[in-house]
Amino acid sequence: MAKIQTNCPRCRQPLVADVEQLFDVSQDPDAKRRILSGQFNVARCQSCGYEGGLAVPVVYHDPDKELLLTYFPPELSVGVNEQEKMIGPIISSVMNRLPAEKRKAYLLQPRTMLTLQTLVDTILEADGITKDMIEAQQKRVGLLQRIITASSADVRADIVKQEEALIDNAFFTILSTLIQNAMQGGDERAARVLATIQQELLQNTAVGRQLMEQSKETEAAIKDLQDASKDGLTHEKLLDLIVNSPSPIRVAAYVSLARSGLDYTFFQLLSERINAASGEAQDKLIALRDQLLDLTREVDEALAARRAQATALLNQILAADNIESSAQQHLAEMDDFFAQALRNELELAQRNNDAAKLQKLSRLMSVLEAASAPPPEVGLIQELIQAKDDAGMEKILADHQEMVTPEFLEVISAVIHQSQEQGQPPELVERLKLAYRAVQRFTMKANLSKPTEM
Repeated sequence: MAKIQTNCPRCRQPLVADVEQLFDVSQDPDAKRRILSGQFNVARCQSCGYEGGLAVPVVYHDPDKELLLTYFPPELSVGVNEQEKMIGPIISSVMNRLPAEKRKAYLLQPRTMLTLQTLVDTILEADGITKDMIEAQQKRVGLLQRIITASSADVRADIVKQEEALIDNAFFTILSTLIQNAMQGGDERAARVLATIQQELLQNTAVGRQLMEQSKETEAAIKDLQDASKDGLTHEKLLDLIVNSPSPIRVAAYVSLARSGLDYTFFQLLSERINAASGEAQDKLIALRDQLLDLTREVDEALAARRAQATALLNQILAADNIESSAQQHLAEMDDFFAQALRNELELAQRNNDAAKLQKLSRLMSVLEAASAPPPEVGLIQELIQAKDDAGMEKILADHQEMVTPEFLEVISAVIHQSQEQGQPPELVERLKLAYRAVQRFTMKANLSKPTEM
């Protein structure tokens, strides 16, 4: 990142600003986030407080998506020939960083973006996020903002009634994410406000009521399966649960939760019951069998798609020039299916004694281990709740006194609140409260020992 000296557009006083022209995802995993957020090439004037973007040409490169994009702010009024002179050295540096086999045709034809928004849209489209999807998401976010800022419950109800078509599963996902972020950030007031709005929407919209019904039936299905599993869940018990299910939603929940139990033996038992029945009872069992076959096929197809996506992502990361950077980019996409794909690939490489593949997998696993490590604050909380007594807590705090800040107290408070909301064991909550009080005492002692300023 280079520094340039320019004049403030408002007060004309000289200022120094950081500028970035090359955003190369292969070298910097955070480059995409900065471009998409717009948090780059910003001038801040210490004299008058002005803050705004700088007119600087930029180049964006993502070799995995074969994207080489350029953007020249229109206020620069730069001709095509001059543009080529300005970006030529930057593109040359991009090519020089790549091994010969990675230098593909797209590098010879950089795409010019007329606006910064076009640049952002092109990057997102390469990730499978279309403009229509972005606009739909923006409408949901805008509606949620209107609901949150409504002056009363009656006003909220009117807004919801007028815009109910926008309140879908994706809308509730956004709302749930905001609630979770507020709780993790210790903003209890915001979390309560959002939770209240969520409850109102669940009760007063068609999609909300459907989600509540699905949640209720899934909880009931979980309890039924747990009860049936106390003495061992057999094919016969599972079949009885499904045959006697009070609703199609409950049946779907059983299939989703116990798919492995719906095997050849299960369907053989169901066929025997069909053959033993007659009339309307037989017709119902036949219809149930057809429903179960459809549901299991849907579940299997969804699982196969998830496994295929995970395998494709793993292969993409392992094929990248910089495995660590590529892995950092895709951390949010790594789930249980990815972990299984990684285990499978590791076992295969070990069987084949594939040293090159094992070395790549080891590099990837190092990134995952670092990313999964708890934040230092969480590690300190874990140490505190495992301490034998107050003296043990005080020693731990003394060893980590640089971390004992007002912010750390807020973190413990948020963890206590979250544990209570999630119904964690009372013993855990009590240990957290003891740790909170120990931190308070330690902080007070530290403050009292500081010399008083005259």
